[in-house]
Amino acid sequence: MIRLLIADDHPVVREGYRRLLEQAGGIEVVAEAGDADTADAAWAAFAPELLVTDLAMPGGGLELIRRVRLRSPAAAVLVFSMHDGEAMVRRALAAGARGYLSKAAAPELLVEAVRALHAGRSWLDPGLPPGWLRRDPLSEGERLSSLSAREFEVFRLLAAGCSAADCALALGLSAKTVSNHQTVIKDKLGVATSAALVHLAWRHGVISPAGA
Repeated sequence: MIRLLIADDHPVVREGYRRLLEQAGGIEVVAEAGDADTADAAWAAFAPELLVTDLAMPGGGLELIRRVRLRSPAAAVLVFSMHDGEAMVRRALAAGARGYLSKAAAPELLVEAVRALHAGRSWLDPGLPPGWLRRDPLSEGERLSSLSAREFEVFRLLAAGCSAADCALALGLSAKTVSNHQTVIKDKLGVATSAALVHLAWRHGVISPAGA
């Protein structure tokens, strides 16, 4: 039996995952969580074998992956997210995820991915371009990869239109810390304005263009 934890901030979505996975047989969802702190506590309390997590949630999915891997270095983590751009895939794998699946994928692929990770294999959505993972130090993708997990969460929220105060509340940080992160992020990405930061996020699938 594969014991897993589902982390997603939409209860209806979590329920859909649970039904799909448990009906497939041989899989038990031992806990659910809607934010990074709750998921981290559930991982410690229930000791599941596998984490299925979204990235966009209170506290940050990338931060959750980091914390779970610190607790359990061998933990199998599958990211299941609507964000399937190159930057998000790179960030998730760098944080310690062993699999990545777009929420646009066929439902049966979620079951396939869970079983692959449980068997000790890595798993990437077959719809992702394989060339994404080639390294180019001068590329925007590599510059995005240079952001720390916390910097990337701040970048994503700022690009989505959140104010520094909103970011601070969502991530449990002070406004001054968010402001400092913002300065470092712009420097690392080579952008001078908030508009340029937003356009970079659009190009790499971190956020969807307005109206999309």
